[in-house]
Amino acid sequence: MNRGVKKWTFQDRIIAPSLLAADFGRVAEETTRAINAGGDWMHLDVMDGHFVDNISFGPAFIQAVHETNDVFLDVHLMIARPDHYLPRFVSAGADLITVHVETEANHDVATTLQAIRAAGCKAGLALNPATPFEAVVPHLGEIDLLLVMTVVPGFGGQSFMEEVMPKIEAGVKYRADHDLHYHIEVDGGIGADTAAIAGAAGANVFVAGSSTFGARDMGAAVAAIREA
Repeated sequence: MNRGVKKWTFQDRIIAPSLLAADFGRVAEETTRAINAGGDWMHLDVMDGHFVDNISFGPAFIQAVHETNDVFLDVHLMIARPDHYLPRFVSAGADLITVHVETEANHDVATTLQAIRAAGCKAGLALNPATPFEAVVPHLGEIDLLLVMTVVPGFGGQSFMEEVMPKIEAGVKYRADHDLHYHIEVDGGIGADTAAIAGAAGANVFVAGSSTFGARDMGAAVAAIREA
């Protein structure tokens, strides 16, 4: 695993190609392609058809990525009861596990974050576009990453929602005011233009699906996002 191999900080600009946009029939090769193109992390969106209205993949898929490539696995659980399924994703090889703060996720957020870190993983907390920043404030001292969704979660290919940028700015301010060190990640509609907007607000981790895997030159697409 990559845990401890590199100490990423919120001052690093990190590109996380999203495997949701890859060819599932060639997952090992697609992961390798993303790494060779300059991707830093691989982002894996797990959807259960309950918390969001779509189904993607589960622990076995993540294990296949883990066993075939040496890359930091950024696992985003868009599922109900993430606390119940957590051990399976840890065993599959997740390096960072992000859960949702919304009540529909049906778990005790503080307890789940503690369990993620106790398992040796980095802990992330996500909030949807309609969820106020105040919902995550009680937990910001216990996380390694704050994920601000820039689309309504569930499906790839949606348009970037610039109206959520104040949440990123609030996350940056809270981090500075309380001497914290969490990353701020954006997910949804990210390409070079929107990465520039999110980066200006303070995001440093950029999840990019269609704009990377769907690009004619994936290396150029990743570089454009990094340099935006």
